[in-house]
Amino acid sequence: MILRIDHVGVATDDPLALEPYLTALGMQRTDTGVAEHYGVSCDFWQYGSGPAEPAVELVAPAREDSSVHGRLARSGPGLYHIAFVVDDIDRELERLRTHGFVAVDPQPCNGARPGMRVAFMYLRRPAGMLIELVEYAGREESPW
Repeated sequence: MILRIDHVGVATDDPLALEPYLTALGMQRTDTGVAEHYGVSCDFWQYGSGPAEPAVELVAPAREDSSVHGRLARSGPGLYHIAFVVDDIDRELERLRTHGFVAVDPQPCNGARPGMRVAFMYLRRPAGMLIELVEYAGREESPW
């Protein structure tokens, strides 16, 4: 079951340039990490550090074969995905497939935060929407 929005991902090749703007919005960086499977570095910004606080995730290439390189080359920086916390990532992958979402990842993999498993899905029509399913090791919420 989908529990809530975890974060909104923003693709950028210069996350440091965004820091003054997120700070001006009253946000603070609460976590950073690298999602090795995707070759991206991730900075999470929130208004508070509580587990129910949704975050803005700055997603930047961490290596040449980064999964975000193509997105940045085609469209430039901007909104990348919406991530939802789920209680059972495998069950949600199957359920959303029956509703027309296409799995980008054949299996869930480790995310940028400790204990985070993720899987991306895409809905081409009517919105061209990329979503990320997020499951935190044995928890229904983020430890942040």
